[in-house]
Amino acid sequence: MGTEISESLLLDSAGTVPVERVPEWKEQITVRALVVSALMGGLFCVITHKLNLTVGIIPSLNVAAGLLGFFFVKSWTGVMSKLGFSVVPFTKQENTVIQTCVVAIYGLAVSGGFGSYLIALDEKTYELIGKDYPGNRPQDVMNPGLGWMIGFMFVVSFLGLFSLVPLRKVMVMDYKLTYPSGTATAMLINSFHTDNGAELAGGTATAMLINSFHTDTGAELAGKQVKCLGKYLSMSFVWSCFKWFFSGVGDSCGFDNFPSLGLTLFKNSFYFDFSPTYVGCGLICPHIVNVSCLLGAIISWGFLWPFISEKAGDWYPADLGSNDFKGLYGYKVFISIAIILGDGLYNLVKIIYVSTKELLNKSTKEHKLPVITEIQDDETSKVLLEQKQRDTVFLKDRIPSWFAASGYVCLAAISIATMPLIFPPLKWYLVLACYILAPALAFCNSYGTGLTDWSLTSTYGKIGLFVVASIIGPNGGVVGGLAACGVMMSIVSTAADLMQDFKTGYLTLSSAKSMFVSQLIGTAMGCVIAPLTFFMFWSAFDVGSPDGPYKAPYAVIFREMAILGVEGLSELPRNCLAICYFSFAAALVINLLKDITPKKISQFIPIPMAMAIPFYIGAYFAVDMFVGTVILFVWERVNRKDSEDYAGAVASGLICGDGIWTIPSAVLSLLRVNPPICMSFGPALSR
Repeated sequence: MGTEISESLLLDSAGTVPVERVPEWKEQITVRALVVSALMGGLFCVITHKLNLTVGIIPSLNVAAGLLGFFFVKSWTGVMSKLGFSVVPFTKQENTVIQTCVVAIYGLAVSGGFGSYLIALDEKTYELIGKDYPGNRPQDVMNPGLGWMIGFMFVVSFLGLFSLVPLRKVMVMDYKLTYPSGTATAMLINSFHTDNGAELAGGTATAMLINSFHTDTGAELAGKQVKCLGKYLSMSFVWSCFKWFFSGVGDSCGFDNFPSLGLTLFKNSFYFDFSPTYVGCGLICPHIVNVSCLLGAIISWGFLWPFISEKAGDWYPADLGSNDFKGLYGYKVFISIAIILGDGLYNLVKIIYVSTKELLNKSTKEHKLPVITEIQDDETSKVLLEQKQRDTVFLKDRIPSWFAASGYVCLAAISIATMPLIFPPLKWYLVLACYILAPALAFCNSYGTGLTDWSLTSTYGKIGLFVVASIIGPNGGVVGGLAACGVMMSIVSTAADLMQDFKTGYLTLSSAKSMFVSQLIGTAMGCVIAPLTFFMFWSAFDVGSPDGPYKAPYAVIFREMAILGVEGLSELPRNCLAICYFSFAAALVINLLKDITPKKISQFIPIPMAMAIPFYIGAYFAVDMFVGTVILFVWERVNRKDSEDYAGAVASGLICGDGIWTIPSAVLSLLRVNPPICMSFGPALSR
């Protein structure tokens, strides 16, 4: 009594090939899953706020959510079983629902602007910039308030979930985008829920995660993969813990700032920072993505930024700060935006064209979903059967396009009526314009996240910030621009998170409908949990103080950008717009070449979206990902079979271990326990 039983398998009509039984979508969403999600979501929000208010860079916590969800529910069911209670089996679909719900909750702590655009409205940020700073008005101040922040979250956070639902098949099945964190999470969940090799492990187009669980050696391979994942997870966790002791106080210490390629290249962000997460991403992402990132880093940080830096005093004032948009930082932000928009626009138009063409094709209208039992010929291979079942499950519980469209329109109408009440300078027609433009930007962000695992939410938010601030002008442009930034960030962030979770659900045989519903529930939880956990920091610490532990550095940056938007594009540094126009056109041309050239040539043409990310962030992560792709490349040449079987497990372990370490490191930081050693480097002393 009370003993868990593994999921049953079904046989096809021939009675030979086992097909995994998949629970109905309603069975995948359980009360215990939602309770665990709420508790974990609160914990992850605390971690996210801490990172937001210190360094401003948030790693993907998807894998940690999947792992901890498994640990908590398994621990609970184990205790209940020992006490003699009957326990419903814990499935990987339920595990996926927990992960999805947790990501939705802590995602609002990221896109909610608690470390950027919302806190940029407070009085302390206004005073830091200076009361005499041109365009910085005392009227443009809104101190944080729990009531209006929760209301703002509810008004803007749900629209992104409806914006890209009709494109889920295109992004996940047709384009076969990798979504590295989503894929790693699926690998982790599949591995934990493998019972005697009976469950499917899922796969990707690169076949790194296609595992033969139903072969004669399936159980043995599954066990080896779990051991491999656990081994590299432990190594990654221990290594991240070891690095912490040398990271000191501040942002210039430790292995994260190790000048592995020399001090000269280190100054231009070219160094290997020993990050297991980025190396793991390099193992999962296709080679062309990793090479594109490195190429973009070489072009920007190797040539373009040093060249523009030499123009200081000519193209822009030489005495500006490193985060001033009127200087080099402005080039970095706006040129990367131009490339991203060019790549995203091209692929958006391409998808619309292809989708319209398919809709007009009568044969596609008569298309029926593949049925597992219809596969009876020589192609009834186990890998193909697994692929067919994933496709069938993913497409089975459809979310009607009319439902997504009507939901988006209704929510947009509510937001258009409500936003001007919260932020009076943001007029209703400006909110309407944001919601017309937002789906296109949401696609761009989801597409880029699928390629590189980088969600450039803040980059797209800055587009809305700058444009709306310039339209409103001096009287309220700062408040209106920052509010518009919040609208954009919420939509593009939640859309990318949902698509990432669709990828995880696809690989774990979870219903798309259960993913969507759990995202809705998680978003509703996050609208309350994220502001509450932020106010814990706001009440306990001197948030925003330049001398305190929670400096909130991005608050000043976002307010300065809103002020710049009020002053207009003419305030951008010299030649910045001209380079942006060229970069936008180059992205379009490169994409066109990839489509019109033969495959043997196009496979070597870089991806503009991947190239753009290091323009803004830096070259260090591109170096890490390139190390990962070199390891995989050599591994494939030495033993392709092993690389196909274990590369996904190794990558998942590296990402998981590093992600899990963020939890104890955040707790140590909250307890004000600082690393004991600051390891830094400098040039050799002359003798």
